[in-house]
Amino acid sequence: MVAADPVHDGIPCMLMRGGTSKGAYFLAADVPADPLEREDLMLRIMGSPDPKQIDGLGGAHPLTSKVAIVSRSDDPDVDVDYLFLQVVVDQPTVSTTQTCGNLLAGVGPFAVERGLVAAGDPTTKVRIRLVNTGDVATAVFATPGGRPDYDGDASIDGVPGTACPIDLEMAAGDKPLLPTGNVVDEIAGRRVTLVDNGMPVVLLRADEFGVDGDESPDELEARTDLRQAVEEIRLEAGRLMGLGDVTDQTVPKMFLLSPPRHGGVVGTRGFIPARVHSSIGVLMAASVAAGVSMPGAVGSEFARLPESGPFDIEHPTGVFPARVRVERGDDGVWRGTSTSLRTARKIFDGAVFPRPRL
Repeated sequence: MVAADPVHDGIPCMLMRGGTSKGAYFLAADVPADPLEREDLMLRIMGSPDPKQIDGLGGAHPLTSKVAIVSRSDDPDVDVDYLFLQVVVDQPTVSTTQTCGNLLAGVGPFAVERGLVAAGDPTTKVRIRLVNTGDVATAVFATPGGRPDYDGDASIDGVPGTACPIDLEMAAGDKPLLPTGNVVDEIAGRRVTLVDNGMPVVLLRADEFGVDGDESPDELEARTDLRQAVEEIRLEAGRLMGLGDVTDQTVPKMFLLSPPRHGGVVGTRGFIPARVHSSIGVLMAASVAAGVSMPGAVGSEFARLPESGPFDIEHPTGVFPARVRVERGDDGVWRGTSTSLRTARKIFDGAVFPRPRL
């Protein structure tokens, strides 16, 4: 039930790390259903617009300015619905045009914590509908004694320490991998591959932009010419991918690809879209891996595809082991599916108090 006076009474909220992101998790019943009212509330909760988000929960970075809204699903084949909100740090904008595979890792445990799904013993399986995209994911995680276990020996690059593993599987469905139907398109004189295996991404050759592939995110963000060139391509790519005018959206994600340096499949530097990702998101990695798997796609010429096992996608802080399956059907359409290993952790559970007004 939405609080009559959230500023004074607070709103139930759980802060969780999901994968390499961190966000605020809410029950849908505790926040407004009206999108404009909900947007206003989330901006006040996260502290946007402000580069430091000093007056809210946000951590002054896109990876820590995220929200998951969860509810029981009305689909008999699905347990819960998950709506993802990207709260822009320095603008009064809340985007629903993409989903987040990292926060997805925390949705199952959150659903058990809030009583939306009954816990099994020793594990629980939760079917999750990603409201933003319509995709369905399955999460499997440990619940000994009927409670989520956040301790374990699983580690993922970009997160210190270890935690309990969470297996995520995204169904392939009928959605094609290539929104334009082309393995390669041309935008602003550049060869690009536009692919969506859970996240719309654009694949580009790093060397065409004067990037070696070992630069830090800060080095790339400091190059105004690079950011402008990438953004020019992103705007047109969004239109070609059927996303419309993406000027104020956070998709598609832009990836500069380079030959692998650490035994992986391919090197990546991802613009998300204004900042450069310090690692790589779950569904971003799945889309990159699927993209370079297709003969002739950008990056396929230097990608080192594994004979079996995960696609180790290199990123600024390590490697992401993406597990994808890519197939071309009898109709000539490429389709894919993905599985991944993530971790999540409950950080606090209580009430959050939004600032009175923007």
